[in-house]
Amino acid sequence: MSLLDIRVPAVLLRIDRNPFHHGTLGAVRSLGRAGVDVHVVADSAGSPVRKSRFVRQLHPPPAPGASHAEIAAVLRRVAARIARPAVLIPMDDASAIAAGRLREDLTPAYLLPQQPGTLPERVADKAELAEVCAAAGIPHPLTLVPDSAEQAASAARRLGLPVIAKWSRPWLLPAGSGLRSTAVVRSAQEARELFLRGAEAGSALLLQEFLPPGPDRDWFFHGYADRTGAVRGGGPGRKQRAWPRGAGLTAVGLWTPNPQVQALAERITGELGFRGIFDLDFRRCGTTGRYHLLDFNPRPGAQFRLFTDSAGLDVVRALHLDLTHRPLPDGTPLAGRAFVVENYAPLSALRPAPRGRELAWSAPDDRGPGLAMWALWGRHVAGRLLDRLYDGGAAPAPRPHSPVVRQAGEPPVPAARDEGLTGVAGVSAAPGVPTLSGQPDRSDDEKASSC
Repeated sequence: MSLLDIRVPAVLLRIDRNPFHHGTLGAVRSLGRAGVDVHVVADSAGSPVRKSRFVRQLHPPPAPGASHAEIAAVLRRVAARIARPAVLIPMDDASAIAAGRLREDLTPAYLLPQQPGTLPERVADKAELAEVCAAAGIPHPLTLVPDSAEQAASAARRLGLPVIAKWSRPWLLPAGSGLRSTAVVRSAQEARELFLRGAEAGSALLLQEFLPPGPDRDWFFHGYADRTGAVRGGGPGRKQRAWPRGAGLTAVGLWTPNPQVQALAERITGELGFRGIFDLDFRRCGTTGRYHLLDFNPRPGAQFRLFTDSAGLDVVRALHLDLTHRPLPDGTPLAGRAFVVENYAPLSALRPAPRGRELAWSAPDDRGPGLAMWALWGRHVAGRLLDRLYDGGAAPAPRPHSPVVRQAGEPPVPAARDEGLTGVAGVSAAPGVPTLSGQPDRSDDEKASSC
């Protein structure tokens, strides 16, 4: 008998056009294996997720840039087809923000955590997160929000180059603009030029102190804050490998006990009164040893299945149990358990894992997505090789001092040189990624999961 109430289906909502989002597949499998009907509202046309045997039904997503009213209309159509209340699980920031704003409008067709409707937007906004951390006494990199291009140049010099530049609301960045959510800025002139694109970006530019990378400095915490505010169903993890090496998304994560990270996660969610699934990114300062909160994502992180305890509880199951008023089992944390994104770390996927391991795409009880992923990945790699052949067999040389940037949720491409930058502000700064020079965006089948 399932721990979950299988009479209540789940609806996964993802607005971002990201076919390689393995977090969505993780949620499909987690709930589907427990006997829950899983409906996916996302662009799945070219995604391995559609091959999962645990998907009950696929539904067309809202259009990119859809208003909250348009998102609500899509969800109402899905609810009408399901014809019974369902647990709604946003899988990206834009979805989480919309769900928070629309909670009262979507009730009773959908079950959602009860909290202030603007809270997901508040923590996802990079500028507001800096204010939240200051008010709660949570370590956070020094952040400045300039009011003019000259102030941007001055702020960059004041913080000490290089600095991190971020758009406050990255989910508003227009497709095809060449803008990315986070950049490593190496000169005052670059900061000035970036500020001048604020109207195009749709939100304010902020500049942030750069915390250097190093061994064991990048951490994350996934959790679920239940109706009482208690943090359940997750834990602290360490980014063991990234793609590309030293600068990118989590290719291998390890469940690693860390009382300091745990305490910080419980403290900030408690201070805010946050309810629901969250994903936090931290970086440890090599000088002070303090853990700085870089990102607060009000939804599941892509590697949330890493934190599956001895009772089979993860953050997605915790949400479903709590919203259907079922008790959450008391499992034991499985420290040392690993999570591997096998297309980015194939050797790690083959090595022995004495303390347990979960692969992002491949699973013996659900082979379709893994096979589809490898087919799509092979086509992607072949396409890149052909592009290089057509370009004369050589990759373009990187411009000196150009900003290195990456949109949240996109994979870095193989680097021409190793900058040694990892996971800054929760969004990796990856060498070799198209920069602010106006190079076009990559196609959708080259996007990957968030860190």
